[in-house]
Amino acid sequence: MSTKLQIKIAIADDHKIFRDGIKMTLSQKANLKMLWEAEDGKELMHKMQVKMPDVLLMDIRMPEIDGINALQILRKEYATVKIIVLTMYDDEQTINKMMEMGANAYLTKSTDPEEIYNAILTCINSEYYFNDLVNNAVMGKLKQKKNVRAYYADTLPIAFTEKEVKIMQLIAEDKNSEEISKIVFLSPRTIDTIRQSLKAKVNVKTIAGLIMYAMRNKIIE
Repeated sequence: MSTKLQIKIAIADDHKIFRDGIKMTLSQKANLKMLWEAEDGKELMHKMQVKMPDVLLMDIRMPEIDGINALQILRKEYATVKIIVLTMYDDEQTINKMMEMGANAYLTKSTDPEEIYNAILTCINSEYYFNDLVNNAVMGKLKQKKNVRAYYADTLPIAFTEKEVKIMQLIAEDKNSEEISKIVFLSPRTIDTIRQSLKAKVNVKTIAGLIMYAMRNKIIE
């Protein structure tokens, strides 16, 4: 896994003690640079206009603009920023909502610092970090639906080629376009095109949404 030098990090959280703890932990990593911090959603939006980080660690519950509304705005205006939700909430409904809205990872504040670091690197290299928390939330949502096909009748049936299914499976395994291209014998640019085509095909905006769709409908494991 690449450890890109000087990954620019920002943190938005209304608890100074928590922000200080995260800054102290991440400052020990030579390839991370803390760009700025924000204590509420309004300050977050202002600082994003001034200096855009590579990765934003963001709480859900914040004054002025909460994390849910902030995520909606950020995904429209700063599509390339990797957003890691770092919060106290661990309920499946919130996890699924934030991931489907475009978060690149979802961690609780009790997460080990090394896992936070690993999540940052994984999001930079592979776009998304799927941990047990997210995987269990996705599967929990699936189990709540007794008839998945009926529930998603507005988007089903959709036919996928064998290669499309293979590519979705590889995406779910955190492989990037270059890695996938070597496995399915297509160029990385073609893989990027297929990624976009698959998202359009199932009417989702993010790769996370695509993977969740594929898992819910038992297209991939």
